[in-house]
Amino acid sequence: MTVPFAAVPLSEHRDWFRELVDLGYTDAWSSESDGSDGFTPLALAAAWAPELRLGVAIIPAYTRGPALLAQSTAALASAAPGRFLLGIGSSSNVIVERWNGIPFDEPYKRTRDTLRFLKEALTGARVEHAYPTFEVQGFRLGLVPEVQPPILVAALREGMLRLAGAEGDGAIINWLSADDVRTVAGIVNAQGEGKEIVARIFVCPSTDADTVRAQARRAVAAYLNVPVYADFHRWIGRGERLQGMWDAWAAGDRKAALDAISDDVVDELIIHGPAGHCREQVGRYLENGVTTAALSIMNFGGVDTRQAVRDLAPR
Repeated sequence: MTVPFAAVPLSEHRDWFRELVDLGYTDAWSSESDGSDGFTPLALAAAWAPELRLGVAIIPAYTRGPALLAQSTAALASAAPGRFLLGIGSSSNVIVERWNGIPFDEPYKRTRDTLRFLKEALTGARVEHAYPTFEVQGFRLGLVPEVQPPILVAALREGMLRLAGAEGDGAIINWLSADDVRTVAGIVNAQGEGKEIVARIFVCPSTDADTVRAQARRAVAAYLNVPVYADFHRWIGRGERLQGMWDAWAAGDRKAALDAISDDVVDELIIHGPAGHCREQVGRYLENGVTTAALSIMNFGGVDTRQAVRDLAPR
């Protein structure tokens, strides 16, 4: 399950985390965009629900210095030994450049260099290296994790997917359909066996399809007009069906952009319907190559988050 839960203060999450365990959820996965940072909710979960495996999907490779990122990773890996997975990725020009004022240069190389640095630094080795996108001079981590945390790479297209499989411990994927998983999982798994593939899957257990689709279109437009996601959907084969939205958005006509998003695109990218149907659709992601389904509840149509968590529970 994706955490933290919307509109619930972090101080009130203890009961929610305990209920996740009781309902049979295995993992809590955070993210980092415009809400909480990626580490703090997991630190709370590490103390309040030690049964859960913890992951962050993702931490941008740009927004923390290499040494600080290693420290934060080591601290959480130490708090939850053997139960923490770190996801890193390029993020997007919106988060990195527009919100944080950091040039979004050479995202593939920056992610690759951060991955290589972390794999070395987390062992306690002294790092003295000029990577192509940054330089580290004489850093040695003072808190070495008892268990080295797996490092996953957020991946959309072929370059990042190959990096995730060849040098990372797996991939983190999102904003794709269950059928798209076959393509991306195949590229990751071709690099090596036993790779983890974590998918953030957007779910709204509601039978009010018209309301869900109307509100979901805003989420689709908000993400799929970001260049990295637009390029991904062109590559995966959805470009022709999304071109009308992109054209209207570029022209500044937001209403026309939303109207151009077809029902079938919404239905492919956001699972909705009765809870039983939603669980079946999540199962399709797993059948096609996902190893961990990290559900993200979408509150379209007034869906109650806590009830949705219960309705979608593995048990």
